[in-house]
Amino acid sequence: MEDDSKELIVIGGPTGIGKSRVALKLAELLDTEILSADSRQIYRELNIGAAKPPPEDLAHIKHHFIDHLSITSTFTASDFERQGLQILAAIFKKRDFAIVCGGTGFYIHALCHGLDEIPDVDPAVRLKFDTLYNKYGLEKLQEELLDMDPSYFDHVDKSNSRRLIRALSVIEQTGQAYSSFLRQEPTPRPFHITMIRLDEPRRILYEKINKRVLMMIDQGLEDEVRSLLAWKELPALQTVGYQEWFPYFEGQISIDEVIRLIQRNTRHYAKRQSTWFRKHGEWTSFSPLGVNKIYHFIQESRKSRL
Repeated sequence: MEDDSKELIVIGGPTGIGKSRVALKLAELLDTEILSADSRQIYRELNIGAAKPPPEDLAHIKHHFIDHLSITSTFTASDFERQGLQILAAIFKKRDFAIVCGGTGFYIHALCHGLDEIPDVDPAVRLKFDTLYNKYGLEKLQEELLDMDPSYFDHVDKSNSRRLIRALSVIEQTGQAYSSFLRQEPTPRPFHITMIRLDEPRRILYEKINKRVLMMIDQGLEDEVRSLLAWKELPALQTVGYQEWFPYFEGQISIDEVIRLIQRNTRHYAKRQSTWFRKHGEWTSFSPLGVNKIYHFIQESRKSRL
């Protein structure tokens, strides 16, 4: 049963828009803690490229799921849901508010609405699609899924190879569309959920992204990625900000091309995130500059609800 006096504030939006700063300010105003819904900030080894909050912010407000484990460990949305609910239960014993902030929509969906029960897959079936991906690339997976389950294809993050392989493996294993296993009704949570989506004109967001990439370069992103070369095949490093460096280290492209690719790929990722957030969840949109407006919105909504 939902307890309206306990409230989870969700701060979502594309990368680079300023979610961490908004969440930090709200945590100060609401006297609470933050759960990071970022699939890369959980890893201790990823720092500059994962755009973690600075140490002073982490020391000022307690953050969960940052530096949570090593890149050699596995961590799923199901893990995030289970552990996140445990953390929220502990927070709500002493506080009325908690904040979850991040751009990994699947983590947010899992925590707020629950996950679907998907059948287990024989490793040999998954290997078939892993091999397909390694041989022909992402586009081949996209073509296969579009043909086998166009309904799920319309909703999935088409750049996420792991999710595409998972869906194709389930279809192969069961003979049923992956979309047929997706839950229609969310799992009830014992707290109220307020969903805040940060938004701003695309031109401004893209300018911020381009500048942030240059700042990461100045902070030493190249050295960070170089120190992780031994693990470059791990999924955590097959992501924007890291994967673009590997051709450079092999002498195939210039540093200017690395920067251009990171900026371009980050902009594309932000666009996909914005699309996902618009399609999933009941969000109220605010400018990242409107922290006080967000705070007053939360307070007024709470008054009308209680």
